[in-house]
Amino acid sequence: MFENKGRTEIEQLGEFGLIDHLTKNIKLTNKTSVKGIGDDAAVLNFSNKKTLISTDLLLEGIHFDLAYTPLKHLGYKAVQVNLSDIYAMNGTASQITVSIGISSKFPLEAIEELYQGITIACEKYDVDLVGGDTTSSKQGLVISITSIGYADEKSICYRNGAQEGDLLCVSGDLGGAYIGLQLLEREKNIFLDNPQIQPDLEGKDYIVERQLKPEARRDIVDALQLMKVKPTSMIDISDGLASEILHLCKQSDKGCNLYEEKIPIDPMTYDTARDFGIDPTVCALNGGEDYELLFTVDQKDFEKIKNNPDISIIGHMTEPASGAHLISKSGIVHPIKAQGWNSLKPNEE
Repeated sequence: MFENKGRTEIEQLGEFGLIDHLTKNIKLTNKTSVKGIGDDAAVLNFSNKKTLISTDLLLEGIHFDLAYTPLKHLGYKAVQVNLSDIYAMNGTASQITVSIGISSKFPLEAIEELYQGITIACEKYDVDLVGGDTTSSKQGLVISITSIGYADEKSICYRNGAQEGDLLCVSGDLGGAYIGLQLLEREKNIFLDNPQIQPDLEGKDYIVERQLKPEARRDIVDALQLMKVKPTSMIDISDGLASEILHLCKQSDKGCNLYEEKIPIDPMTYDTARDFGIDPTVCALNGGEDYELLFTVDQKDFEKIKNNPDISIIGHMTEPASGAHLISKSGIVHPIKAQGWNSLKPNEE
């Protein structure tokens, strides 16, 4: 991935030299960023807003595989994963901090590539990089990003606000990231068996990008605000639709009916899943890493959202005693069970 480039050992720069090198061109653009990199702590000013903070940790071999993940894409994705949490609170993301653990196999050029992806994400989403840390690692690459944002107190969406009768909605389409991962894993295994065979990903750009380069849905938060719709509850889809629905049900003390025929699945995701012998609905329910927004809205807002092409109404909330159910295309009722991938137990079903 970076072997053919000139190689500069990181130890030539030292920790502070590395930080200076990676951040020398970073400029602050948000008025909420008073002081960024270069002091003992960043200084932020959100005035009368509520501050939102979220952190994610990504570990090589657990959350990403460098055999098929370009470092630039990894840097970009690491930021998106964190910004998605801020948007899931109906907030505005404004700053991040980046901490990395680096093993000796990574030269300076590799870390520059990682930071290039981070910088592209920050510029695209109008977010300032205001701090972080670097250290050595014996376990490969470690990335920890903290995202910071803000919102008016009355605008914040929690997971516990869903009411009986609320419409269950989701942005975008689901299952693409999971089936993209299956495709990448297949091509990796073919290559390992026979390095003369080059990966065949032609025509599969969409699902590969869903896995390697997801986009946090700030546009949905903006659209809801323009429509004057405040979700009654909201969560981002990182562990699969089923898991996130159950989170909303538990936190809100409600049941729900989810209709299989309403779950948005891209045709490429559908066809590729079938090629793999996988039920496309299972990909959407349990695949994860789509980073779409799952939310509930009051029925009175139906007219406002019904024609938005990026929002699908997939069910409704019910009384707690009813439980959470999937209504299949044939009308059979199944209890919703979370079977998403557990990053703490990567080798177990």
